[in-house]
Amino acid sequence: MTGRWRAGLPGAIAIVAVVLAGCGAGTSAGTVTPSGTALPTTAPTTAPSTPGATTGRTTGRTTTAAPTSSTGTTTRTTPRTTSTTSRPPRTTTAAPGVPAGMAGADLTVLPSSARVVALTFDAGANADGLTSILGTLGATGTPATFFLTGDFVDTFPARARTIAAGGYTIGNHTQDHLDLTTLSDAKVDAQITSAQARILAVTGQDPRPWFRFPFGARDSRTIADANDRGYACIRWTVDTLGWKGTSGGQSAATVESRVLDGLRPGAIVLMHIGSNPDDGTTLDADALPRIVAGLRSRGYTPVSLDSLLS
Repeated sequence: MTGRWRAGLPGAIAIVAVVLAGCGAGTSAGTVTPSGTALPTTAPTTAPSTPGATTGRTTGRTTTAAPTSSTGTTTRTTPRTTSTTSRPPRTTTAAPGVPAGMAGADLTVLPSSARVVALTFDAGANADGLTSILGTLGATGTPATFFLTGDFVDTFPARARTIAAGGYTIGNHTQDHLDLTTLSDAKVDAQITSAQARILAVTGQDPRPWFRFPFGARDSRTIADANDRGYACIRWTVDTLGWKGTSGGQSAATVESRVLDGLRPGAIVLMHIGSNPDDGTTLDADALPRIVAGLRSRGYTPVSLDSLLS
């Protein structure tokens, strides 16, 4: 991976470094998730109260040797609280592979003034919506980015390989989907590097330089930890809230409306490939065909995160 932005994308860099507070709905929002399904609507800076998948790119990324591996489990529980090692603030510098200007940031919008939008899918629970999502992306030639946990690729290796085989961009979503702000530096390192190893071993793709925090929970320390390991941190502009399911008052129509109403140049859309654990719905997958059609009818072009690298 190189650290240069693709020259062909117009606009000035509009990186937003969000450190301690989440944003409201329709911006860089997030919501506390039911077990194993999603990220929070208000990104915590401490442990959340409740825990929680183009024919896109035309070519895959070059892979590199994997670090040591570990395995995960399939059932999510409330993130365990572990005392964070105390240390003085440190200056964050971009490690090799972190795009220039992204050190210390949790990106909420792509650095472009053009009508481009990044569709991103988190995979940390089940793969119930994946077949439908990949079918829509493939049929419409829509690129997307998938943030996988190491646990997900260990539990659903064939599904993870299918994502990679489609040429989609893959990012790191940690090994066990824990709130990193509650962990020591050593445990943060293990969560990031173990997931990297498992993703590379199973899919053949190195997830660097893209990283997303579980639950959206981050602070300056954990952002620096991710940067030090070669990752740029990617948040979102719009959370569809599809993970809440019909039992949480959502529908395919509300998912579509949130995306289309929250559009802006460089928007990053957060969706999930898993089903709601209470009602079994896959609202993001259900709404995706109309979302893709709506984006294009408004003059927006879907892009993967890798399109920003040369």
